[in-house]
Amino acid sequence: MANGRQYGRRGPGSGRDAGGFIALPWSVVDSDAYRGLSHTARSLLLEVARQFASDNNGRLLLSFRYMKTRGWKSADTLNRAKAELLAAQLIFETAKGGFPNNASWYAVTWQALDRLDGYDHGAQQAFPRGGYRNRPKLVASGGAKRSPNSALGPRDRHLAAA
Repeated sequence: MANGRQYGRRGPGSGRDAGGFIALPWSVVDSDAYRGLSHTARSLLLEVARQFASDNNGRLLLSFRYMKTRGWKSADTLNRAKAELLAAQLIFETAKGGFPNNASWYAVTWQALDRLDGYDHGAQQAFPRGGYRNRPKLVASGGAKRSPNSALGPRDRHLAAA
């Protein structure tokens, strides 16, 4: 091809490894909601974002049974991280699991909720699209409001001003 692109091929010199990728918008990573998360919750966010395909937002799994296959070893740690993500409105529970073998389903809030069967009543109406942006500002010790640029290095502050 004239421009050197080889569509559909992945090999040496192609620019990236084969397979899908996790699309985590900068608006999420730069948000106060994300910056306030523990490292465990950030890891769990990557795990849930890994499951997202173009048509399954609302049916993402965070059950301990599933997450064990991804290397998670403690149900308590998983539950604490899940609670952080829910509180930060980075994920939303679309269907509550139940005994004996029904897992809860989740959606990431930076993507539109897909229209799928099986959500709990009212889940589609309550879905907080972009809810992570409505989180309160981070507060530094001493109770003073923290500047959104205070965590940036001197070379990065110009990016925030743009």
